[in-house]
Amino acid sequence: MLNTTTGELVLGIVGTGLMGRGIAQISAQAGIDVWLFDARSGAAEEAHAAVAATLDTLAAKGKLDTAAVAAAVARLHVADALADLAGCRIVIEAIVENLDAKRDLFRQLEDVVADDCILATNTSSLPVTNIAAACRLPGRVGGFHFFSPVPLMKVVEVIDSVLGEPWIGDALSGLARRIGHRPVRASDTPGFIVNHAGRGYLTESLRVLGEGITQPADLDRIMRGAGFRMGPCELLDLTGLDVSHPVMESIYGQYYQEPRYRPSPITRQRLAAGLLGRKSGRGFYIYLDGKALPVPEEAIPPAGPTPVWVSRRDPARRDQVLALIKACDARLDDGETPGADSVCIVLPLGHDATTAALAEGLDARRTVAVDPLGLARHITLMSTPVTLPAFRDTARAALGHAGLPLTTIHDSPGFVAQRVLAMIVNIGCDIAQQRIATPDDIDGAVTLGLGYPKGPLAFGDALGAQTVLDILDALHGFYRDPRYRPSPWLIRRARLGVSLLTPEN
Repeated sequence: MLNTTTGELVLGIVGTGLMGRGIAQISAQAGIDVWLFDARSGAAEEAHAAVAATLDTLAAKGKLDTAAVAAAVARLHVADALADLAGCRIVIEAIVENLDAKRDLFRQLEDVVADDCILATNTSSLPVTNIAAACRLPGRVGGFHFFSPVPLMKVVEVIDSVLGEPWIGDALSGLARRIGHRPVRASDTPGFIVNHAGRGYLTESLRVLGEGITQPADLDRIMRGAGFRMGPCELLDLTGLDVSHPVMESIYGQYYQEPRYRPSPITRQRLAAGLLGRKSGRGFYIYLDGKALPVPEEAIPPAGPTPVWVSRRDPARRDQVLALIKACDARLDDGETPGADSVCIVLPLGHDATTAALAEGLDARRTVAVDPLGLARHITLMSTPVTLPAFRDTARAALGHAGLPLTTIHDSPGFVAQRVLAMIVNIGCDIAQQRIATPDDIDGAVTLGLGYPKGPLAFGDALGAQTVLDILDALHGFYRDPRYRPSPWLIRRARLGVSLLTPEN
């Protein structure tokens, strides 16, 4: 097995765009000799100059000393032809995301490098096995998927192809650690870990929009309130629908129309219209000079005389709501049952306001639901289709002056955050169930690769596996859609009362 963690190592990089340059930079900084090659004339020289300029900038900012910069630049070499990579022990391909192009390149490399040279592909979406299958020695091919910008995104997916030898993944993992990145090991499946796990956040959020439950700006406010740095619509605008929507369709197709990954007609339509996001000046938001124009938040009416009654079915979360009502100086109805003129507040998990009102024998015209999860950061209210505006506004006034952002949505099982978080957890559980990656690598990949506040399995533990299971069961019962069927990994751990991060013995 090749020792990639210490000692002399010669690395080849084919493709010197943004990804190739980033890999070259961190490799040279780690003491590795790097040879740059690009089929376009002059591109490798441009990459060499760009990486050197980046290192000089880091030195000017005091992040590197000049000696370290000089040493790193001295390790960068320009290859005039593929034949110049003959002495490399590892070659990383970072060319166009096209299967035929990658296969052709690997076949050419096999005529140049030694038989024990590792050939690694930086593909983000193509099956590594399909690339390896075109090679004379398929066992030495592995996936090595970095994220952009490479120097800042400290994670790399190490993909074991069906044809790959286990030591290839071990060697690539060692190289990742040497260059300061965390390797996360995955089997060769569509989306690997990060793009696979990211389906829950985006596709379920788009389904919420598609049902008319809320609008993009309010959806984003709710999910930021759940701890995410960017709302789903903000994220789609940043990435660009020309990038995001094809990935959604690709993963859905590669999994043979698995309902959990079903794309949305919303993004297909907006892509056709050219509403790509920031790069086109308009997406879910309108952009001026690169900044989104603000969307006003809903105004909170002043508190009125109508009393507010809160369901007693969840005593602990009822106390949280009562504290908010008291902070707003609203009038409280503390009876066992609501008075004839009171607003009825219910706290459903997984269910919609209509179901909750009927289950408690309440007047749906006076009922408003409050999401009982995440009350410390954001308040989400939900009315039934027949809730009278006066009672809805009373509920908003009774909770909206406590200093927390408040959003009102239309009736939906699981509100917004509940259903999106449940889908994130469920997909993470199924990645673990399929043995695509270890629980620890799943959460590490998602937190580092997607910037989520927690990994999907840690999210599930924080909410409680049984709570997530209850939400999914309620969604599945309401919609009768197999997209909400719970993963066996989740079901068993909820029944056993153990952490979702618990691996199998």
